[in-house]
Amino acid sequence: MQSNFKTSKQQADPHATAIAVLGWLAADPDMFGRFLALTGVAPEQVRNAVNDPGFLSGMMDFLMNHEPTAMAFCTASGLSPETVTAAWRHFSSPGLDSGEY
Repeated sequence: MQSNFKTSKQQADPHATAIAVLGWLAADPDMFGRFLALTGVAPEQVRNAVNDPGFLSGMMDFLMNHEPTAMAFCTASGLSPETVTAAWRHFSSPGLDSGEY
C-alpha cells in the first residue's frame, strides 16, 4: 500500500516518526480500525492522544510487534528499520536488556 506520508530518510526525530506511523495507519481503514480496537482509543480521541507518550508508545508497540507491518511502513515511508526501531525505543519503557533499572 502506497502512503502519502513520506518523510526524509535522514529523519531521526522520534515524534516525527511516530506521527508518520499514525498517518500511515490512518490511511489503511482496516489496520487503523484494528489498532483503535486494541488500544480502546476512539477515533475522535486520536487528535489529542498524539501528545500522550503512552499512546505513542502503544502505537509503536503495535507496529513493531508485527514485523511485516513494520517493514510495510518502512517501505511506504522511506524510513529505515533502524530509524523506526529508534523511535520505538524512545517511546517504550526500558527493557530487561537496557541496563536502565
